Amino acid sequence: METCVSAHRECLRPSMSDEPPSSIPQAAPTPLPPEPAGRRAQRKKAAHALVHELLAQGRSRRAIARHLGWGLNTVLRYASAARWQDTLRDNRPRPSRLDPHKPHLDRRFTEGCTSVTQLHRELVAQGAPVTYGMVRAYIATLRAVPPDAPPPPPSVRKVTGWLTRHPISLSEEDRAGLKDVLARCPELDTAAGHIRDFGEILTDRLGVTLPAWIDAVDASQLPGLTGFALHLHRDFDAVTAGLTLNWSSGATEGAVNRIKKLKRQLYGRAGFELLRKMILLQ
Repeated sequence: METCVSAHRECLRPSMSDEPPSSIPQAAPTPLPPEPAGRRAQRKKAAHALVHELLAQGRSRRAIARHLGWGLNTVLRYASAARWQDTLRDNRPRPSRLDPHKPHLDRRFTEGCTSVTQLHRELVAQGAPVTYGMVRAYIATLRAVPPDAPPPPPSVRKVTGWLTRHPISLSEEDRAGLKDVLARCPELDTAAGHIRDFGEILTDRLGVTLPAWIDAVDASQLPGLTGFALHLHRDFDAVTAGLTLNWSSGATEGAVNRIKKLKRQLYGRAGFELLRKMILLQ
C-alpha cells in the first residue's frame, strides 16, 4: 500500500484551487533590490563612470587601459556593463556538500523530526560528508518559515497508516486528513475500498470471496496493490485456507522461532547435548 500511495504523492499536496479565494495570496510586485552601498560600491560606481566618460571621448579600450594603468580585462568589464551595479560579483551562495542531502532533511523536517543531532546522525549513517554545523544552519532556515505558511502535506507513511489501520483507531484529525486525500485522488479512494474489502475477508474469514477480490484489484491496476493480489496465486490454496479455516500454524511457527533463538545464542559455545537440554527445559 505504501508503494501505491508513493506513486500518487502529488495528490497528497492540496492544490491552490482547493483553498477559498480569499485565502489564496495575491502575487505581490517584486520590489527593486536596494542599491549597493559602501566604499567598494562607490569605487565601482566611480570607475564605471570614468571608463564610459573616456569611451564617450572616442578613446579605445586599450588606450583607456594604458591611460589608467588598469588591466584590459578590467576595462572591458566596465565598458560592457550598462549599469555600474552589473560590475558587482554575484553573491549567490556557493555549492555545499549538504546540497544533495537537503531533500532528505526537508522530508524528515516535514515529518516532524526537528532534532539536529538525529538528522546529522542519519546523514552520517548514509555516508554523507557533512558536519553538524552544516545541518544545524540549514535546519535553522527551515525553522524560520513564517507562521502563516500553509501546513505541510501528510507524508506517504502517514497516509499509508491511515489506510491500513482500522477506522476505529483513527482520530478525528486523521479521518479528516484521509477524507481530504481521498477526495483529491480517485485512485487512492479505489485502493481504500480494496483495503476495506480485504480487511473484511481477514476478519470474517471470507476466503471464498478472495478470487473476486483479486480480480477487482487486478482490474484497477494500482501499483503495489495489484502486484500483491496477483502474487497470491502462487500459493492460492494455502492463502484461501488461511483466510477460511479456524486452525493456524502460528503455535508451531512460534516454537520453531524459539528453538532458532536458543540455537543462535549457543552458536560456537556449546554442542548438541546442551542445546537439546535447554530446549527441553524451555
